[in-house]
Amino acid sequence: MLNWRRDPGYEQRMRLLKQENARLEKVNAELKNQNANLKKLNARHEQLNARGRELLSSAMQLCSAPESSLTPPSSTDPD
Repeated sequence: MLNWRRDPGYEQRMRLLKQENARLEKVNAELKNQNANLKKLNARHEQLNARGRELLSSAMQLCSAPESSLTPPSSTDPD
């Protein structure tokens, strides 16, 4: 015959473990939600960075125009 004794703390430990598991599941759900939000923010950030690079490229092209296009045409009227 087995020498079995009831563990008086078993039910309490199981209850605590179930509570901890439920808490961790909530934390996990919150982290998944935050992760999804961060992915959306990262995508928006990438869009804004791309637009900024386009604007910077356009500005650089305008600023580096040839010297001849920056000077006004000379007048052909006699003084």
